[in-house]
Amino acid sequence: MREPAFEPHDHRRCVDGALQTAESLIAARGLRLTPVRRRALEILLERHGAMGAYEVLERLAADGYGHQPPVAYRALDFLVENGLAHRIRRLNAFAACAHPGADHHAAFLICRLCNALAEIPADALRNHLLAGAEESGFAVERLSIEALGLCPNCQSPEPS
Repeated sequence: MREPAFEPHDHRRCVDGALQTAESLIAARGLRLTPVRRRALEILLERHGAMGAYEVLERLAADGYGHQPPVAYRALDFLVENGLAHRIRRLNAFAACAHPGADHHAAFLICRLCNALAEIPADALRNHLLAGAEESGFAVERLSIEALGLCPNCQSPEPS
């Protein structure tokens, strides 16, 4: 099955579903999805890709939420802490979680040409890496699985 991030799909439905899930999760935890947090999530959901904190800040500022970096960082940290977004270390950026509310470990497929980003399940790979580290006497403190390559659209040959 191809990853929706790399295929045409009803993205509005994708965004609406993610926002509904986020609102339910946050309410169930007794927390608040404040207007700035919600807008930051909406910005991340606008595309299947990653955005830097300053790009999110620019968009928030344009919407009247202030120009100070802590505005964006606090909102993004809240989204990451609550499983609604991921930090993509290779890109020093953030992306909306494709499976909010699900207990999961993710790997990220990043297109080096168009910057499309797909989140795929990585529990088995994570377990394999942790087992290998343990056998080597290595204590993993942080694990981020990110693969750089070409999405299906960027692999297609140019028409002659």
